[in-house]
Amino acid sequence: MTKNVLIVGAGPTGLVLALWLTKLGIPLRIIDKNQDAEQNSRAMIIHARTLEFYQQIGIAHEIVANGIIIEKINLWKNRQRLTSIYLGAFGKNLSPFPFLLSLPQDDHEKLLIHYLKQAGIEVERNTELVSLSQNDEKVTAFLKKENETEMLECAFLLGCDGASSTVRHALNIDFSGGTYSQLYYVADVMAEGNIANEDIHVNLHRNEFAIVFPVRSSGSLRLIGIVPKQYENKKNIQFDDVKSHAIQNTGLTISKVNWFSTYHSHHRVAEHFKKGRVFLLGDAAHIHSPVGGQGMNTGIGDAVNLSWKIASVIKKSAPFTILDTYETERMAFARRLVSTTDRAFQAITNIGLIGNFVRNIFFPIIFPFLTRFDCVKKFLFQTISQIKINYHHSALSSGKSGKIQGGDRLPWIRYNKIDNYQFLTHLDWQIHIYGTASNTFKKSIEHLNIKLHEFSWGEPVAQAGLKKNSIYLIRPDGYVGYTNSLQKCTTIKNYFGFYQEKKQCSG
Repeated sequence: MTKNVLIVGAGPTGLVLALWLTKLGIPLRIIDKNQDAEQNSRAMIIHARTLEFYQQIGIAHEIVANGIIIEKINLWKNRQRLTSIYLGAFGKNLSPFPFLLSLPQDDHEKLLIHYLKQAGIEVERNTELVSLSQNDEKVTAFLKKENETEMLECAFLLGCDGASSTVRHALNIDFSGGTYSQLYYVADVMAEGNIANEDIHVNLHRNEFAIVFPVRSSGSLRLIGIVPKQYENKKNIQFDDVKSHAIQNTGLTISKVNWFSTYHSHHRVAEHFKKGRVFLLGDAAHIHSPVGGQGMNTGIGDAVNLSWKIASVIKKSAPFTILDTYETERMAFARRLVSTTDRAFQAITNIGLIGNFVRNIFFPIIFPFLTRFDCVKKFLFQTISQIKINYHHSALSSGKSGKIQGGDRLPWIRYNKIDNYQFLTHLDWQIHIYGTASNTFKKSIEHLNIKLHEFSWGEPVAQAGLKKNSIYLIRPDGYVGYTNSLQKCTTIKNYFGFYQEKKQCSG
């Protein structure tokens, strides 16, 4: 069987997928029908969970160095500041990256492409997927570049080719959902004003809102707002049509427009994320409202989830059936995300009583009061940053020790110069014990070929919800696969199941 993988689409999802597969030693090709990489800022926000994934492959710190760290969100009403949310305080002790990172998509992609080139992988531009077919052993794809057509056989084909996905259409997979009626604008501008700094600003004004955040270190800002009703049906809307509303909502003095576009927001989830040896990721699988800047980060989460599973199958260290967990894990999250962002989006933009309550009472009065409580701060950071994502109902999730159960993200713990995430760079299964591993257990797992890491017990570990001396079997993507309070090799052997012939306990 051929072992190479074809990735269709070289946006952030496809590029991260290629990086992880390359790190895992899987040969691949990545194609894109466009002549050039993204030229506009587009998706801007990188969340903590994505940066944790980047840390696993050694690129997080350079990514952060090229972006703008946003530690505060300011809420305004009629240009009067209501409250400030300090993300650093919200995410303290929860992640090594307790902030939002603003990094324009074009700059982001350039960095990812640079890392791929260092690994010997070039994006094949002007190359389009024409058709595909598959059987139990391989996928056959026909590619077109200029006037030449190529037939390619691969083990897996991964569709990261956006909302109008050719791969999804070729598989005849339904993409049900809908489109919001409200028209929005997005603009990157050069501007000055009392909110032109390195924070995010949410500005509420009557029945409108505008969001402002920094784009680049050069001083440009991103504006997102509602297109005034009198221009909704106008063809070829220009920034001048919305400029007065943007200024009124934000108080900015705008000197230059670098980029402007209008759009309708969609909410859709594909009927399937997998068919045979072909998979959908990112916008090809799910699209939703821009609330919380979740879209690109969710696609990157898809890429990480799928990459290690495909690598395991190709290396014959896991059965083909492990690939079914990609759809069950990521589709459940995508549907939940679409549902929650849909409700939030409609509440914020609603022009009726609900919208008035949200804009004039909840955000100005109730929300600032709620954010005084630590439990609310923690919940907000966990939700926005995507570190709260879990796979409790996955076939790969089992057991519970302390407050942590199979499917949870491994809590990040740093104390006494120990950081338990530093070992996740192995990109392989590993066992964590917080406390002491018995000599009997150490001896019994010697032949499992799974690294064991012991961490001293302490208050930060207890506060994270871990149980002393329990075993935590960690997946390559940093999620807990299995946990048990008993240090027995046989429990790990039984969990793996499909490893039984290869992984035998010595005691």
